[in-house]
Formats: sequence, structure tokens, C-alpha cells
Amino acid sequence: MPTPEMSPSNGAKPTSADLQRSFLRHLQYTLVRDKYSATKADLYLALAYAVRDVLVDRWLDTQQSYYVNDAKRVYYISMEFLMGRALGNSLINLGMLEEWQTALKEMGINVEELLEQEWDAGLGNGGLGRLAACFLDSCATLRLPVTGYGIRYEYGMFRQKIEQGRQLEEPDHWLRNGNPWEIERPEYTVRIKFGGRSDFVPGADGRMHVCWVDTQDVLAVPYDMPIPGYRNGTVNTLRLWKAAATEEFDLDEFNAGSYTEAVAAKNAAEHITMVLYPNDASENGKELRLRQQYFLASASLQDVLRAWVYKHGEDFSRFAEKNCFQLNDTHPTCAVPELMRLLMDEHGMGWEEAWDITSHTMAYTNHTLLPEALERWPVNMFGRLLPRLRDIILEINARFMEEVSLRWPGGTERERRMSIVEEGGEPQIRMAYLAVVACHSVNGVAALHSQLLQQHLFHDFFELWPHKFNNKTNGVTPRRWMAASNPLLSSLIDKRLGESWRTELSRLQGLREYAGDKKFRAEWRAVKQANKQRLAEMVARDCGVEFDPTAMFDVQVKRIHEYKRQLLNVLHVIHLYDRIKRGDSANWTPRCVLIGGKAAPGYMMAKRIIRLVTAVAEVVNHDPATKGLLQLAFLPDYRVSAMEVICPAADLSEQISTAGKEASGTGNMKFMMNGAITIGTLDGANIEIREEAGEQNFFLFGLTAEQVEAARGHYDPAAIVAADADLGRVMHLLESGHFNLFEPGLFDPIVHAILNPHDPWLTAADFRSYVDAQHRAAVAYRDQEGWVRMSIFNTAASGKFSSDRTIQEYNREIWKLAQVSAHAE
Repeated sequence: MPTPEMSPSNGAKPTSADLQRSFLRHLQYTLVRDKYSATKADLYLALAYAVRDVLVDRWLDTQQSYYVNDAKRVYYISMEFLMGRALGNSLINLGMLEEWQTALKEMGINVEELLEQEWDAGLGNGGLGRLAACFLDSCATLRLPVTGYGIRYEYGMFRQKIEQGRQLEEPDHWLRNGNPWEIERPEYTVRIKFGGRSDFVPGADGRMHVCWVDTQDVLAVPYDMPIPGYRNGTVNTLRLWKAAATEEFDLDEFNAGSYTEAVAAKNAAEHITMVLYPNDASENGKELRLRQQYFLASASLQDVLRAWVYKHGEDFSRFAEKNCFQLNDTHPTCAVPELMRLLMDEHGMGWEEAWDITSHTMAYTNHTLLPEALERWPVNMFGRLLPRLRDIILEINARFMEEVSLRWPGGTERERRMSIVEEGGEPQIRMAYLAVVACHSVNGVAALHSQLLQQHLFHDFFELWPHKFNNKTNGVTPRRWMAASNPLLSSLIDKRLGESWRTELSRLQGLREYAGDKKFRAEWRAVKQANKQRLAEMVARDCGVEFDPTAMFDVQVKRIHEYKRQLLNVLHVIHLYDRIKRGDSANWTPRCVLIGGKAAPGYMMAKRIIRLVTAVAEVVNHDPATKGLLQLAFLPDYRVSAMEVICPAADLSEQISTAGKEASGTGNMKFMMNGAITIGTLDGANIEIREEAGEQNFFLFGLTAEQVEAARGHYDPAAIVAADADLGRVMHLLESGHFNLFEPGLFDPIVHAILNPHDPWLTAADFRSYVDAQHRAAVAYRDQEGWVRMSIFNTAASGKFSSDRTIQEYNREIWKLAQVSAHAE
């Protein structure tokens, strides 16, 4: 039942007094604090619990509606959900931000200060996890019965510190102060098996049945988080699994004095959900990663089947009609053999019936073209950890190979290429191939990406099953990435277009007619300057670097990876520095360059690139010649809440990956939505961003994906350097150790990578085109009236990149869900 203070008896919206009573009740009775002992963290928690009360009423109502309507469900299974902070997003989606601001202001409390107390829920690494979070927001906003399934990582993504220019990793214990947004559901705990062996036993029906025996089990305990839709009464669920031991400790061992051994099982079990992306450079790391993936898949599928049996008994005749599993990238592909196992071993189905259900309920989204990023597991290791699943995968492959041989008789080379099990010195299970074979839908996440999947990575499969393949260009939620993160711009747009753009982003097209309005352009520019001032304060605080808000803010924030080419960005900064030192600074455009992102702990080249950025920044920022002309900063611990400050402030959005390497990108969409102009290659969703914004509002450079492929085998970066005086001077500064005078040889690996004829990222090849595009951007920025028009046109053209549009396409073409309305208050 709704709490009395939050639901006045006359049905009206709660008053300030109602909100204050709810807030004080939680402060006193939930947190056991009073106004004398409460810290800001306590005040944040009191507000979070009070807001959660409202969510809970709608949450229960939504889930009841799904149950009563026997709605078809989608289960979005992802190893990452980069949710960020929940309080501000919940207040906006509930439409209660202003009411709470007023109520707490009367008590002398600033809501904005409380919002800053929340720790980012670091359950993801970057774009993949943030996309999953945006999708959940859109599903709830569109009233679609979608449940997210993920892992409740104890430490999430590591906290990044920069010391002496180097990345250091610290545990990100985001749960240290509790999580007011989660509800533990111990009654739905399930058991997960590892190890053991397959045993065949005769059943009462006369058939042989398989039992997975002698296993080492762990428990999966669910924690639920509410996902509110935008002002529609719908609250969906994100269910996260935590690993626990089947027994807390061995009492006999404890009584015998073996205290460490007594809790060994508990510690081993909890390792599974301890850290997001354990370093898999070692065999133990690889094994833990596979345990995580199976843990997520098995727990989620057992949960879905439990709910089905509760409502429908053992009648699975309509299961495929009523359920769909969307696999977010290759990581959850263990769900394929696990669903087969559960249907056959636990529910008594034969192979054909189980395969019919599995192949009609599983759908696969691929997020990468990089072969090294696709999951591949040694058959021996897989069999040791998951022997029953290994047997099922081998059977799936045998049946699939039969289908391939019937389609292409005598095509042994094609069979070798397409086999789920890659033969060789150590046979490997190719999980992406397993996903393609088993799923009824396979989609890429941008037009180019989907095309390249069909032409290259999955070409053989596309020839066999062209009907399976489709594209779903990614999107981001405008509720968080404009309404919440850029309230000044949102307010300005509301005055001209109303508020409906928050759920129909295409309405931003209406801004085009205001681009010629001088007064509106002045207001737009003032908003950008205020946002830049806020970012400058964060950079000064976190980096110790002073950014001038009147300069061009040139921003690249994303995971540090060679294909994303932060290195190319740094080479351009060195080029600008060289120009300044040579006195070539006439008609200069002052520029502040911000780079941020985390390198995987075992990715040494990525860490060395961070070191180069910080070394160049140290030289550039302390040289009197660059004052007022050029600044460079590396922002530590890049995260969702940081992006919410960065995104509204960027003038130039760096999307400079090697063409054909980025699946889509979503940061590019967030920057575009907030009026930044993109400098980028024809890669991922950049192509569609340019199409929407117009080529005159996009700074294009670089080789195309086809040209990148054509360059293989005869690429000569040394000749490129020799022919380009600017690049030659940049390389000389690197080779001479100008940025590492006291650490000789520090950047030699980077120099060697640039000059390597087999450099897959073709950094030298794109340098000249990139520098020329940067010059065009600098000239354009000096015409501030023209730049503001470009900014307005980018925001106006961003409607396609709403995650609402993406989810509508998923639903129309793959999921086929009916909208279900909860009874909003």
C-alpha cells in the first residue's frame, strides 16, 4: 500500500509537507538519524528511500499488470549495466524533481548537493553497459515488459587513479554505503553447477536421461532494482545476481581449528561476482570469466523457467510464443546450451522439442568486429568447468555440420570455417558462431557494422541464413543525456518546442527554424558557455589544469583502446605544440583538449598511451608559449556522472576510430544530441550521424573501411612520415624523447607501433587527413555565429539516435511485444 504521507487521501499530488514527512520518517526510522547527527550521505539516503517508496507502488502495479495480462516477456541478458546514478534519473522520470527541490529547500537542504552524494553504480566498462542501461530506460518508457538480467559485481569497474602520469587501479567498492535502490530476493535463489560429470540413467519412460553429478555448486541470490519509465507509471526490473556459497562455512573444519579452510568455499563462491572483467591474462582469469558468464546465463534462465512453471505448470507449448531472450553481445551465449540442458534434463524434453524452443526464443546482438573480442574458450577448459554444456555444444555442432554439408556438399573447407569448434593445437569453442547458429535473429548496431558482419565476420552464415540478419542502429536515452545532464539546454528547448521531445526526439527537428534567429543563437551560446564553465571547474579540480571556457573544448572520452585512436589525437596535439614553438600561431583558435577513459588492467599499450597523454600534457601546459593557445588534460576515473558534465560542454566530439573497427559508438550520439560537432571517420554510427546532420555540419577525414582493407599488405608508414613534414616533426619529438627526458625509451613501443607496416589501426595513414579536418574545425570555430548554427543543426538532427527508436525497431522486428499499461497514480 502507498505510504500515507506520499498519497494524500484526496488523490492530489503530494504536498511539500507530505514529502518532508516521508523524508524525515526515513531519516529517523530507516537510518536512525536526527538533524544533529545526519551527514549529507544520510540525507541522500533518506531522500532515496522516500523516492523509492513512490517507485515501489508503481513497480508492484506494473509487475501485476504483466502477470494478469499474461504478457509476452523479453529478458535482456548482459554482462554489463552501466547505470550511473539513480536518484536524479528517478526524480526526472517520476516528474517530481521540482517538488522535492521545493520541499527540501524549505528545510534548508539543497537537492543538487544530495545528488552528488550518490556513488556511480559501476556495473559496466563503457558503451556496452551504458547502452544496456539506456535500453532499459526506453523499454519502461515505451511500456514494454522487459526485464534486465546482470551480475551484481561487488566492486564493479575499477577506480582509476593517475599517479606520475600512469594509470593505477583501485577497487571501486560502490556498495560500501549500501544501495538504497536494490531489494534482495533470497526466496528466488537458484543453484549453479560447476565441474562434475554427465551420468546417464534410465528413466521411468524407458529412455536414458542425463544427470549432471558430482558438481561443485554455488548459489545465485537475486537483487532487484527498479527501472522507471518516463512519467507513465511503468516500473520495470533489473535483476542482478550475487554469488554465495551453499554453506557459509564448514563447521567441522572450524571446530578443528582450521579457520581459513572453514570459509574457503564461501570465499571461492563469492569470487564469481567480486569484480567486473577480471584480468584474463592468466588461465585462472579466463576460467573466472567463463564462470561469470555461465553463472549469469544459468541463474537468469532458471529464474524465467521457475516463473513459467509457477503460472503454466510443465506445459511449454506456448513458451516460445511468450518469451524472448536478447543476448547483449557474445558474453551470455552460454544461455544457448544451458536452456537446452534445462529443458531436456530438468523438464524431460527431447532434443528436437528443446531445440525448437531454444532457436525460437534466443536473439543475438553483436557489438564488435574485432576477432579478439569474440568469446572463444578452450574445449578442455570448458569441459572441465561445464561438462554437460560442452556435450550439448558438440551435439549442436554435429547437427549443424550436417546441415552445412547438405547445403554445400563436399565443402570441407567451408565446414572448417563455419564449425562452432575451431580445430587446431588446442580446439576452441567459438561462442559467436554458437550464437549465430542458435538464434533466430542476429543484429549489428549500425548500418556499416551490420553490413561488415554480413560481408566478412559471418559471411558464410549470412549465405546460409540471410533472413536471420538485420541492423538495429544504437541510440541513447534523451531523458538522461539531455533532460538530466543538460537542464539549461532542455529548458531553452522547452520554451520553443514544449516538452514532448523527451519521448519523441524527432520533434527536435523544429529547432531548425530557430537557427537563423539571432536571439535564439545568443541564448544557445550562453547555455554552452555555462556548461563549459562547469566542466572547466571539474577539470581544474580533478586534473589541476585551467581550461578557458571561451576556447574550443575538444573532447575524446571513451575506453582507451588502440582502435579508438587516442594516439592520433595526441599526435595532433603534438603537431599544434610544434606549430606554436615554431611561431606558426597566426589566426590561432585557442583549444582545450580533454581526453579520458580507462585502460584494461592487462592492456599495456593502452596504459602506455595514457602515459603519453599525461607526458605531453605536462610539457604543453607548463610551456609559457602555449598560454592562451593550447591546453591538454587527462581526466581520471571517467564514468557516467563525469560524462553528464562533459557531454553538455563539448564543442568538438572526437570519434576517430579506424574505419571498420567501431561497431557503432554511443558517445558520438550523446555529444551530437547536446550540440557538439563531430570530427570523425566513416565508421560505426558516424556515417548515420553525418547523414542526419548534413556533411556541412560534420568534419570528415580518413580512409574508408574499404580503403583500410585495401591497404593491407602494402602499407608503408615510414614512407608516409618521410613525405609529410608535419608528421615528420611530430615523430622526431617522440623519437628524441622530448616528452620523456628522464625516462629514456618510454615511448619507443608507441613509435614502433606507428611505424609498423602491419599496424592494423593505420595511424600514420590518417594523420594528414585528420590534421586538415582539425584545421577546418578551428577555422569554423572562429566564426561563432556559424558554429552555433552548426551546433543547433546537430541537436535538431539527433532524433534518430534516441534509444526509444532503437527499442521500437527491436520490438517491431524481433520481440513483437504488446505494450502493457500499469495503473499510474
